[in-house]
Amino acid sequence: MPNIKSAKRRMRSDEVKEARNRAVKSTLKTAESHLNDALKEGSKENAVEALKGVNSAYDRAAKQGVIHVAKANRKKSRLAARANAAA
Repeated sequence: MPNIKSAKRRMRSDEVKEARNRAVKSTLKTAESHLNDALKEGSKENAVEALKGVNSAYDRAAKQGVIHVAKANRKKSRLAARANAAA
């Protein structure tokens, strides 16, 4: 437990950031899971909608600083390639 006032503040802010990061990463996994389900289904329309959702989620996460911009772009590219190959 910190004794210094600034360290206590830092701990509180870290908890808030950790909660936000956990929520955003969970949203990313859920969106990716929906895309995987759509690809397994074989429905092109569902896959396109799910891909839009995944792209949006990754862009939001990168904008908030939860993940790096390059990682978001790489994941979006690879998921789009999978979606195009399946369709």
